[in-house]
Amino acid sequence: MKKAGGIIALIAGIFGIFAAGATLLVGGLGSAFEAEGASTILGLGWGGVVFSFIVIILGAISITAKSKVPGILLIISSIVGAILGGTLVAVFMVLSVVGGILATIGAKKDPPVPPAPQASVSID
Repeated sequence: MKKAGGIIALIAGIFGIFAAGATLLVGGLGSAFEAEGASTILGLGWGGVVFSFIVIILGAISITAKSKVPGILLIISSIVGAILGGTLVAVFMVLSVVGGILATIGAKKDPPVPPAPQASVSID
């Protein structure tokens, strides 16, 4: 399940980049026509770009990771990216949260190490 979660996060991050590009396009058009709030939309677009790249990196790391840390970081960055990335990016960050949950659940704990064999000493 952790590989599937990483792949889902990669796909969500790539689509998040495209959504952030669309947000930047709308913000740029708003700036060109001197619309009110265009700088806010541009800020949301850049936030979407940054957090989409973070999701891509953490998704790639979580595919081969043996711990739950990349999955947890993926969930956190997806939530922050949904807040700071705008509406279009938030749609794909929800998909990334699902990938982060799968990556976290799929990470197995290391099996316990068996104790070292004891040397037996006989005194004759």
